[in-house]
Amino acid sequence: MFLLDILVSFMFIILLIICVLVGVA
Repeated sequence: MFLLDILVSFMFIILLIICVLVGVA
C-alpha cells in the first residue's frame, strides 16, 4: 500500500509540474 501511495503521489506531482510548465510556456 505504501508503495502505491508513493507512486500515485509521484505521478500527481509530475502531472502538476507538467501543467505548470505548459502554463508558463
